Amino acid sequence: MIRRIKSMKLTFFGGAGILTGSNYLLEQNNSQDDEKFLVDCGLFQGSDYCERKNFEPFSYSPKSIKAVFITHAHLDHIGRLPKLYRDGFRGKVFSTPPTKEFSRELLIDSADILEREAKAKGLPKLYSIEDIDKLMNLWEEIDYHEKFNIGDLEVEFFDAGHILGSAFIAIKDHDKKIVFSGDLGNTPAPLINPTDSTVSLAADYAILESTYGGSIHQGKNKQKDILEDLIEDTVKNNGTLLIPAFAMERTQELLFELNELVENRRIPRVPIFLDSPLAIKLTNLYQKYSYNQKYINQESLKIIRGGDEIFDFPGLRFCFEHKESEEIDKIKGSKIIIAGSGMMQGGRIMRHAYHFLPDKNSAILFVGYQVKNSLGRQILDGAKKVKIFGEEIPVNARVEFISSYSAHADQNMLLNWLIPMRSNLKKVFIVHGEEEQIMSLNRRIKDELAIATSVPSIGEEIVI
Repeated sequence: MIRRIKSMKLTFFGGAGILTGSNYLLEQNNSQDDEKFLVDCGLFQGSDYCERKNFEPFSYSPKSIKAVFITHAHLDHIGRLPKLYRDGFRGKVFSTPPTKEFSRELLIDSADILEREAKAKGLPKLYSIEDIDKLMNLWEEIDYHEKFNIGDLEVEFFDAGHILGSAFIAIKDHDKKIVFSGDLGNTPAPLINPTDSTVSLAADYAILESTYGGSIHQGKNKQKDILEDLIEDTVKNNGTLLIPAFAMERTQELLFELNELVENRRIPRVPIFLDSPLAIKLTNLYQKYSYNQKYINQESLKIIRGGDEIFDFPGLRFCFEHKESEEIDKIKGSKIIIAGSGMMQGGRIMRHAYHFLPDKNSAILFVGYQVKNSLGRQILDGAKKVKIFGEEIPVNARVEFISSYSAHADQNMLLNWLIPMRSNLKKVFIVHGEEEQIMSLNRRIKDELAIATSVPSIGEEIVI
């Protein structure tokens, strides 16, 4: 009888050398039959090359995948799951309960956009609503710290502190443990609990994101003051403040802080429009979990239990219907418009930007990462003109960025996540970032923590 050597093989099929498309294949050969698992299955976003890549066949057989472990509900981590189902996957999907609920809403919202994009480029349909529904039937909910076994693996989800329900995932196979960071949070956040410590993990390998791997955020204690000053200045100029916001987490965090500014009369009373059907749906889901201490931090719970409706305050208007959205730009006087998409790659923010970017009395505030080649990145990098609806539009509005609103950990936070594991870690694989962010984090880990590192590329295989 031939004894098989116990090992795992890790292959990077997304999120390696780039900021998007997270997709990692983990293969065992220590059971009777080789078993294959995925961590995340995200969309490639940000450039035409990446968007076309979504329509390519998977580099592995979807039918062979036993389970998919999902870190959180952002599309660059879940966006190709329905395509995985369409192409033959019939295993299990595991995530926290909020991640499952948010994922359904986000996938349904993106289906129509992706279908239009595919048709315009002569590409096949990526997936349908029916694919999403059938995928959800395979999806199981797992709470934080609820260990479970599948095949020979022991799996545990920990709070990543990134968005509601986000997780980093520890996977143990006999004597080896590997931890996938997913996206780690910018702790502390106004609504959700802080990132769990890794002190008890004793992991052998870590797959670590690097979105802000070379950056240090502004202090969170200043972000509300900066927001307050910007609103006051814009209102004084009789201008409009545009905030391109990601529908999940950034929008809810902004509403939480605007609630405090409005109720304490720290800003002038002006209409505040949440102009995003998806953000409205997700805000309602946040409301559903708002009394659950597994997901919402103690400070927020005290406010909510004190009777404050944190997503409902004077001046706030939810614009669900398209007609309501169109009326906003006709309203005279100062106003605040929060609208998607967060990187200005589409959505209702485009029409508002068309109207107000040329206005020197108005302002645009970015509160999240702007990927290379996105319209948001062009404006943030100082473009004097941008193309919207096929027209060259001058950028005369004031442009601001508050990095501390980002839901991503900065370089110091990423290192602090690693430090409790440093004595046991054999290697850290740095993923999910742009090159300069990856390399900056890589240098600090090697220089300050003396841990071996690797910067994998797409398709690279590692035996661990």
